[in-house]
Amino acid sequence: MTEQRTGVATFKGSPITLLGPQLQPGDKAPDFTLNKNLLEEVSLKDFAGKIKLISVAPSLDTGVCDAQTRRFNTEAAELGDQVAVLTVSVDLPFAQARWCGAAGIDRVLTLSDYKQRSFGQSYGVLIQELQLDMRSIFVLDQNDKIVYVEYLKEMSEHPDYDSAIQAVKHLL
Repeated sequence: MTEQRTGVATFKGSPITLLGPQLQPGDKAPDFTLNKNLLEEVSLKDFAGKIKLISVAPSLDTGVCDAQTRRFNTEAAELGDQVAVLTVSVDLPFAQARWCGAAGIDRVLTLSDYKQRSFGQSYGVLIQELQLDMRSIFVLDQNDKIVYVEYLKEMSEHPDYDSAIQAVKHLL
């Protein structure tokens, strides 16, 4: 049975239930299966040897998610090829592609958790009531050890961009 975490997060002040474990720095990052497009899937091993900044957004078509993804796209340009910057949402892959094209996003790889929700459950961010992934940030080192985690308490708030970027830079 999947772990249920209550009392740890809200959406516009209303309590929500997160499914899956609460990961901590030092934990081995769980594997996942995400869709790059409707037919192509990727997993953690596809980014082997790279530092990974994983930005989780409920839906790219909302203001905070839009700003979050744009900010990490800008930062990604300065971090270089040793870093994979991934944005995970449950938006369908073609909706992600449309949004990226319209927003000029070219440095962040958007990946969809729509099919299996395996990322959401493995990383403890799947919102039971909404079947969306809760806004959060994970930084993994080259060996897939988690070095930074931010689970937001309120879904409509921005993450701590500067701390996440500093965690990545510390690994470079």
